[in-house]
Amino acid sequence: MTKESLDLRRSRRLEEAFRDEELAGFRLSIGARLLALVVIAVWLQVWTEPPRTYWLDGILVAFGLSGVGFYTLLRSPRHRAWQTYFFVGLDFFLLTFATIGLELVIDDSWPPQMTLRNGTVVYFFLFLGLLSLSYAPRLMIWGGLAAAAAWSLGILLIFLQPGTVTTAGHEMLESHVELTRHLHPRFVDVNVWLQDVVVLLLAAGVLACAVWRGKRLVQRQAAAERERGNLARYFSPNMVDQLAKRDEPLGSVRSQPVAVLFADIVGFTQVCEVLPPEIVVGLLREFHGRMARAVFAHDGTVDKYIGDAIMATFGTPLRSSRDARNALACARAMVMAMAEWNRERWAAGSPPIRTGIGLHYGPAVIGDIGGERRFEYAVIGDTVNVASRLEGLTHDLGVDIAVSEDLVRQVREEGAEVLLKGFIPAERQQLRNRSEPLAVWTWRDAA
Repeated sequence: MTKESLDLRRSRRLEEAFRDEELAGFRLSIGARLLALVVIAVWLQVWTEPPRTYWLDGILVAFGLSGVGFYTLLRSPRHRAWQTYFFVGLDFFLLTFATIGLELVIDDSWPPQMTLRNGTVVYFFLFLGLLSLSYAPRLMIWGGLAAAAAWSLGILLIFLQPGTVTTAGHEMLESHVELTRHLHPRFVDVNVWLQDVVVLLLAAGVLACAVWRGKRLVQRQAAAERERGNLARYFSPNMVDQLAKRDEPLGSVRSQPVAVLFADIVGFTQVCEVLPPEIVVGLLREFHGRMARAVFAHDGTVDKYIGDAIMATFGTPLRSSRDARNALACARAMVMAMAEWNRERWAAGSPPIRTGIGLHYGPAVIGDIGGERRFEYAVIGDTVNVASRLEGLTHDLGVDIAVSEDLVRQVREEGAEVLLKGFIPAERQQLRNRSEPLAVWTWRDAA
């Protein structure tokens, strides 16, 4: 699978997570709405009288049904995007009717124009705030447009009522005339309406930007954590921190000196023949886990798991002046880890397990390899082959660790000759696919 396909799948999974959070946000918003409607209904019974109470109760029921219907559609597989926009618009038109339109259908001596002086436009900002829980910038913009349109329609209906007094623009009148007109009970200030519409649209735009930025921040954080998680599967924690700061963590394809280590379980095939499959898998997981911890503790990279074997590299993707010594120290730590595990197994009545470890130091090609459907960061070359042959040689020689003369030389150059204590030179070994015998050093745990 190509990198683009993987990125697309990850993006889709993140969008699905946002949709789940959007659904949770709507659920919270609708729950708060229903609770508020109950409180308002109780309050109306105390402070209002029929027929106003009946109208307001009907509006509350409409708000409740709208919220429940909207949430039901959201959870339905038949949900379509336009339905979300419809219910958002419906909410703002219901709110307009509840705040200023109700006066148009109730026979009241109070002029309907007076309702515009109650500051009811503030409720639109509350609904816009609740809409920001959707994590949908486009829906936020639509909410602002719907709020502005609904409020404008309400103002227009009030404006068209008989006896309306108004002013617009920057008409200059004498102060007492202007004051008299503003205090008229049927006065409608068009300038205030324009101000309300502009502020509603600006507020919706600001909230949409905030939602968009918050969503982008979550996406970037999720991508960063995913990348760190992927790196942590192969590299030591301190290496992960370094790689996470680089624009191109693994670098381009190149050749560089590395130390390569192979470790496997001696006689694993015979072990598999006498143990149930689930026990074999558990044993492999325990072995790989202990070996990987030793690799990470010495700034190494787990290149791959191959059956009962593990391949680790030191000096990838970043070289250091301690690569060979880290590899040899890791091999010795692996032997100690196996000795500790064998003590635990012996105490539990299980037979001990022996491991063989091979190391070599030399040039290798590192970079992404693979085909169209799968890429893999790999270390390839003769150095890898020699390390693998040395690991197999430990079985024949009956030793725990076999290292090449090249690695021994590099360890000395790095000033870590103390790590060579216990290693003895063996006879030169003829490895498969090599024309010349190889100088080898071996080490066996005295325990």
